[in-house]
Amino acid sequence: MALITVLAGVARYDHGVPRVVAFILAALALAGGAWIVSTSTEQVGRRYGPAVTGVLQSTLGNLPEFFVVIFALNAGQKVVAETAILGSILVNALLVLGLVIVVGARRERDRVMRFGVRLPNDTATLLLIASFIIVLVGLANSAHDAASHHIKTISIISAIAILIVYGVWMAQYLRSDTRPEGAAGGGENGGEDGGPSGALATSLALLAVGGVASAFVSDWFVNALQPTIDSLHISQAFAGLVIVAIAGNAVENAAGIALAHKGQSELAISVVKNSVAQIAAFLYPLLVLVSLLTATTLTFALAPVYTGALLGTAVIVWQITGDGEATPFEGAALIAAFVILATVAAFES
Repeated sequence: MALITVLAGVARYDHGVPRVVAFILAALALAGGAWIVSTSTEQVGRRYGPAVTGVLQSTLGNLPEFFVVIFALNAGQKVVAETAILGSILVNALLVLGLVIVVGARRERDRVMRFGVRLPNDTATLLLIASFIIVLVGLANSAHDAASHHIKTISIISAIAILIVYGVWMAQYLRSDTRPEGAAGGGENGGEDGGPSGALATSLALLAVGGVASAFVSDWFVNALQPTIDSLHISQAFAGLVIVAIAGNAVENAAGIALAHKGQSELAISVVKNSVAQIAAFLYPLLVLVSLLTATTLTFALAPVYTGALLGTAVIVWQITGDGEATPFEGAALIAAFVILATVAAFES
């Protein structure tokens, strides 16, 4: 991973390297860092419950996406920034969740993956809240009414309101967490090197390093993005919704599927669902506020097709996971929904 990161850094500043190659190296560096974060989070998960672990991994896992969007806004790539943040929600809620369900359900004897219902239902609620403001803004823009002239102000106030809701939910959610059976609590070996505390400290250090590295790699990734789009003749919408979103969410891709394969259904669902909830109700509103300091301002105004996709995703996710059970068929349905969405994005400008 270190070698790939170094090569990605060299490619970023050596203009003799083709931009497509630099883009691929940066994407591989993001994925490599994601794998380190996923394995470190699993170690943390042995000490804490699925709620704390899921929040921790989703927060660190979403750092690359945060930096990618910021750098894209600074570069004036508003379409990429909008579709990247939206794509992060859709990739996790449809593609990654679908893969997790397929892998997790197939290893069960009755081919049914089981998990708690509270987080899936809470995630659907947060998605619907985010969709609510996006739909209202979209309707105002399409009608060209008085509110359409104040989209920036409406977005700022709405972002603050959604962040407050997310904070209330987070406090409630973390209080409901339960530590795994047999979790280390500072016993006899808790302070020895290589013991529970030593392993936890190492894992937290790796998580911190992965988070810092994501800032640098994200800059290299965005720098090579536009030349790659031009070279491959793909739309900015497809690049943001599919390529950037998948690369920026490699943590959830790797960790969720690996945990499902190991039979840790509750933790696997927690990782993916926490990421969806955090992006929709924390990262997106936060980026709306932070973008006031960048060259391009981000708002809740999206193209109608993506507004519909977000609203439809909230309903589909609630329908499939709201009962605490999922089958390979339902996982395949989520994956198919993402393939359809990616196909539409490929023909968008």
